Amino acid sequence: MSEPRIGFIGLGAMGAPMAKRLLDWPGGLTVCDVRPEALEPYTDEGAEAAPSPAEVAEHATVISVAVVNDAQVRDVITGRDGLLRSAAPGTVVAVHSTISDRTAEELAAECTTHGVELVDAPVSGGRPGAAKGTLAVMVGGSDAAFERVRAPFGCFADLIVHAGPVGAGTRMKLARNLIHFISFAATTEAQRLAEAAGLDITVLGKVVRHSDAVTGGPGAIMLRDRTAPIEQGDFWLPILRHVRDLGEKDLSLALALGTRLDIALPLAELALEHLGPGLGVGASERQS
Repeated sequence: MSEPRIGFIGLGAMGAPMAKRLLDWPGGLTVCDVRPEALEPYTDEGAEAAPSPAEVAEHATVISVAVVNDAQVRDVITGRDGLLRSAAPGTVVAVHSTISDRTAEELAAECTTHGVELVDAPVSGGRPGAAKGTLAVMVGGSDAAFERVRAPFGCFADLIVHAGPVGAGTRMKLARNLIHFISFAATTEAQRLAEAAGLDITVLGKVVRHSDAVTGGPGAIMLRDRTAPIEQGDFWLPILRHVRDLGEKDLSLALALGTRLDIALPLAELALEHLGPGLGVGASERQS
């Protein structure tokens, strides 16, 4: 079978490098963006340009959407010049934007009435990952639709997971970004503590990036397949108790330093309270 023609709508910060990696797709590429100047780098390399999502769907049967928010995604798919105006039955629409999982489910239901399948396929890895082809894509959709998108997604991603039915990709992305932005908030707290202690916070940043690259950062503890309390005899019990004990010790020391320097550390206080129970091993005796 010949490869499908790919459509790509939205050539912004993330869409542009993703679409660039599809320029050599053997089935061809059709691009669309509200800014005519954004299309030139792609048409110069042999891609076709379409003035509207509807015209993209006249040519492409696998279509990626990388616009900003729920409203724009709805307009691209169901608007006056949207994809559903002309998409052929069997077309797969992949939404890479981070939107509400409810929006993904509603749009998927509407697409079904036209014989079109929608997958929610948010990405993780940022612009650098898109440029290098090392994004992670979390796909929510049917098995058949997942198989249709795996090969083209492989142009810009080296990890493509089938999270479950429509909506599951978005829910996985939201959980992943929960870690990301809570970590950012914790980082600002650590910077304030380090600054008050007279440290160079840019050097601290180098240490954090170096050690996270070695240990895997927060993902290093995401090895169990459930979050329930760990029972006696479980392989993970002594390992995660050790993690808890180290964490409680270091958090207590950081909080003591914060008290001496008159720096509030509310996230550290929450972490000390919730670390053991969150790991499934309960608080240690020092916290009980």
